[in-house]
Amino acid sequence: MRDIQQVLEQWGAWSRQRLEMDYSPIAAGFKGLLPDTRVDASCTDSDALTVDSCVGRLKQKRPDEYELLIAYYVKGVPKRQLAKRLRCDEKIIRIKIQMAEGFVEGCLAIMAVEL
Repeated sequence: MRDIQQVLEQWGAWSRQRLEMDYSPIAAGFKGLLPDTRVDASCTDSDALTVDSCVGRLKQKRPDEYELLIAYYVKGVPKRQLAKRLRCDEKIIRIKIQMAEGFVEGCLAIMAVEL
């Protein structure tokens, strides 16, 4: 059995790298002045595309859970902050993210993919 949270963290790092290819978050001439504090353990492109297809199915079936998954794993927004933004209990956010993780894990299980 795979650790779906670790898989989604690696997929989130891969997605962030793809988003950051379009623009530099640091102005020209200032790159390298500050150490990079993020440690991104990204996955391979083929694994990430497989997870991405499962997340795409989640978007079709459960768009609200998809948004939470993207905010948490790709953008790095903490669950507590998501709860404040949506004005609900943090427990609800945790449950919805767990449901989204279960959906992606089930999708990967149906596809019988080894990551």
